[in-house]
Amino acid sequence: MIEVTPAIRIDESEIEESFVRASGPGGQNVNKVSTAVQLRFDARRSPSLPGDVRERLERLAGRRLTRDGVIVIIAQRFRTQERNRADARERLLELVRQAAERPVLRRATRPTLASKRRRLEGKRNRAAVKRLRGKDAGEG
Repeated sequence: MIEVTPAIRIDESEIEESFVRASGPGGQNVNKVSTAVQLRFDARRSPSLPGDVRERLERLAGRRLTRDGVIVIIAQRFRTQERNRADARERLLELVRQAAERPVLRRATRPTLASKRRRLEGKRNRAAVKRLRGKDAGEG
C-alpha cells in the first residue's frame, strides 16, 4: 500500500507500469534500453479513492486522463528505469494529494458603502479628465 494522505492509500496492484524507449539523454543506451516509464492508474474504478476526490482528480488530470478514466503518466526525465519509475509514482501521488484537498468555498460578500462611493468618485474623476481632453477644451 502506498500512503498518499493519512486517509487515502493506493494498493500497488492498481498501478500498472510499462517501460518504453525514451527520447532525450541516454547516450549510446538511448536506442537500446527502455528507460522511460509509462504509469497507468485507473482512477475511475479505483476502490481506494473517495467519490469527491475521484471527481477532482479527473478534472486535475486534464490531458493525462483517457476516455476510460485511466490516468497515464510518462516519465523520461532520468537515464535509469528506477529513477523514472520513482518520478512517475511521485507525480501520480502529488496529483492525488492535490485532488484530496477540498477547495475552500467562496462566501459571497457585498461591497461596502464606502467602497461603492470610492468607485463612483473614481469614475467621475476619470470622466472629467476625458471631458477636458475634448475638441473644444484644447483651444482657447
